[in-house]
Amino acid sequence: MPEQTDEHERAREQLRQRVVRGDSSAYEQLYHSAQGDPSRIPWADLKPNHNLTAWLDREMPGDKVGAGQRALVVGCGLGDDAEELARRGFAVTAFDISRTAIDWCKKRFRHSRVGYVVANLLEPPTAWPRSFDFVLESYTIQAMPLELRERALRQVADFVAPRGRLLIVCRARDESEPPGTLPYPLTRRELDLLWHVGLKQISFEDYVDDARDPPVRRFRVAYVR
Repeated sequence: MPEQTDEHERAREQLRQRVVRGDSSAYEQLYHSAQGDPSRIPWADLKPNHNLTAWLDREMPGDKVGAGQRALVVGCGLGDDAEELARRGFAVTAFDISRTAIDWCKKRFRHSRVGYVVANLLEPPTAWPRSFDFVLESYTIQAMPLELRERALRQVADFVAPRGRLLIVCRARDESEPPGTLPYPLTRRELDLLWHVGLKQISFEDYVDDARDPPVRRFRVAYVR
């Protein structure tokens, strides 16, 4: 992960303030202000999320395991998770609300097979519902205002095709704990909503991600339709 600096914390605080105000351009402003410098994006590792790759290595091993399957990456940022899924054989669509982030992906990966798209999770293209064999939601819903969380979870679930799978990776908290500040950890009760919209939980991991400093409690949860 990138070394966290005072500049990163200032960027996070500005982002928190914009998100709390309901500023839908908050993430676009952050990516645009970085002016092509990934060190100014606090979460930009420039490599696939280790929480994703560890799960894939365990549950879907093999470079071409995704052959013939469509995958969707929610809130793709600078594209590393999308590229990893493409490397493993998936036909990947990846979207972000920030046009600058999507343009950045296209410049980073000029010969990519990933379809990078500017889109809003809450107002996605009409062709996407029930269309993807594998959906990845990693760290996106936790970065949205609390009042939008249920709607966002329902939308993510709606992307999953029959017999398709959804993987969610997020910060975690107990129901009795306060939500704190952005990024807001999720609770098991919140994720239980996915049972009620047609998904079956096939695994639930509650663990400490010690690749972060300080370590972060996470949920990593897989579902199937």
